[in-house]
Parts: sequence; structure tokens; C-alpha cells
Amino acid sequence: QVQLVESGGGLVQAGGSLRLSCVASGRTFTSFAMGWFRHRPGNRREFVSAIRWNGGSTYYSDSVNGRFTISIDNAKNTVYLQMNSLKPEDTAIYYCASEAKGPIVTMMRGECDYWGQGTQVTVSS
Repeated sequence: QVQLVESGGGLVQAGGSLRLSCVASGRTFTSFAMGWFRHRPGNRREFVSAIRWNGGSTYYSDSVNGRFTISIDNAKNTVYLQMNSLKPEDTAIYYCASEAKGPIVTMMRGECDYWGQGTQVTVSS
């Protein structure tokens, strides 16, 4: 079992920045990758970004590429999502996810083994 706890959400003006954190506990040594998803009002949950547990490869959706940066601190079992140049359309509940086996395309489809409880990000115009 892997437990995921997100933090760092909040209210920010358009153009601002936030950094989300996700602390993983439990059987983290079996993780293949960690990632972030979001659920915007009126939309389905969507992939945002992912990173291999060893930090070797990163992946981004087109909508956030160039604005968001994912990183991982294995010593702290923590994955981060640095969000810059935020837009009102980034408003969503952001969820951390963990995938045990891969491949990465499976994770990007949302077929993840573990999920956090979510953290709200609100971007005002």
C-alpha cells in the first residue's frame, strides 16, 4: 500500500505561481512513477504531469507544458509540481497519483494504483 498526501493548493491571481507537494508513504520503493492529475469543473479528470520514480523522465500535457515543472525528492518521498504563469482555466482539484508497474501510457490514461485526496487550486482573473 502507498499513501499519498497533497498540499500547497490555494487561491492565486492569474500569472502567479503555486507549488504543490505530495508526500508518499508505505511501499514507495515499488513505485514506477508518480504523477499529477486535475479535475476541472464540468470536465473529466485529466492528466497533468508524471515523473519516473528515479527522476529520469518527465511528461506533461500540452496545456501545461512550459509552465509547470514536476520534480521528485526520493530522500523525502515527495513529488512536487511547480506551477507558473497560472491561468483561470488551471482552476481545479489537483490529485497526486502513484503507479506501481507502468508503462507510463497506462498512468497517463489515469489507470493508477494509488491516489491522494486532492488539493484545490483556484486562479482568479
